[in-house]
Amino acid sequence: MTSILRRCAPAVFVAASFCALTFRAETNPPITWNAKAAAAYLDERQSWWISWPAAARDHETFCVSCHTVLPYALGRPALRSALAESAPSLNERKLLANVTKRVMLWNDMQPFYSDEKVGLLKTPQSRGTESILNALILSSYETQNAEPSQALTKAFQNMWAEQQKTGENKGSWSWLNFHNQPWEAEDSPYYGATLAAIAVGTAPKNYRATPEIQSNLQSLREYLQQGYAAQSRNHQIFLLWASTKLPGLLQPEQQQSIISSTLALQQQDGGWSLSSIVGTWKRHDGTPLETISDGYATGVIAFILQQAGLARDNAQLKRSLSWLANNQDKKEGFWPAYSLNKQRDPTADAWLFMSDAATAYSVLALTRAQTN
Repeated sequence: MTSILRRCAPAVFVAASFCALTFRAETNPPITWNAKAAAAYLDERQSWWISWPAAARDHETFCVSCHTVLPYALGRPALRSALAESAPSLNERKLLANVTKRVMLWNDMQPFYSDEKVGLLKTPQSRGTESILNALILSSYETQNAEPSQALTKAFQNMWAEQQKTGENKGSWSWLNFHNQPWEAEDSPYYGATLAAIAVGTAPKNYRATPEIQSNLQSLREYLQQGYAAQSRNHQIFLLWASTKLPGLLQPEQQQSIISSTLALQQQDGGWSLSSIVGTWKRHDGTPLETISDGYATGVIAFILQQAGLARDNAQLKRSLSWLANNQDKKEGFWPAYSLNKQRDPTADAWLFMSDAATAYSVLALTRAQTN
């Protein structure tokens, strides 16, 4: 905890004093959590990422990460109502400007990682990964718009251009592989394809019906459908989310199967452990995986199960929401989560990466429950 105290801005603790949100889960005790503290944590972490030298890229832009930046883009807007904000936060605006710049200058931008500097296949992996993340971020901000913006239109053009057109991976994208779970491993192209489907399904003006993309969509559907049963639970959960946005990905009985098997992994305390949804993965350093409930797995699952229509009065869902409320650090705003790849040093920059994602998805789960 001293590491967080050292690295977080004082504003986090001043802002975190009030703005607790309370809602009643049917006959359960009221569920209370601190929205302002969560926003302060997410904002501080995004500020750190933007200014972190290791995240800097060409043309005065920064890398869009799966652990800190993407979850921030998805989760931070959900706090706007609770904080009485009428517009995106300063860091949201910086993020959108960064993504828009990289999208519009796509052919002039260097990849996040290149073959020359990092190793074989990193250029196409970077291009495929970034094209999806850019489209998803812009799409999520424009879902209520009457028309896609020029930037979003270009982001989708970039994304479809990177889609694989032939071979056994037809319909998917090259995806960054640094042999790290849950987002940058050998099986991560499937996760990336679910994000592409979510981006298409959330785009404004029924973008998914655009005639020009039907062949691409068909390839994407076939790729996601043909191998979903062999995927890790984490990837299946994201497929479930994608199926709520893009019709035709899963049959109702397939959705129910994923929901039931996911609920069966819930722990006695009401949460889920990330280690239980990534298959037989082992840490690189040989240390045992954490098996306790964590904010990432619980937040992601509680959010996506609600997206899939699980009733708000479902007993297991209520228990997961209670777990989230009870396990937020009310002062510092974050939810705990743990690396799947090694035992992290609390003084290392990467120590908070999983908690960044955990906090954003926990916010999505809790705010979704308040609107149901």
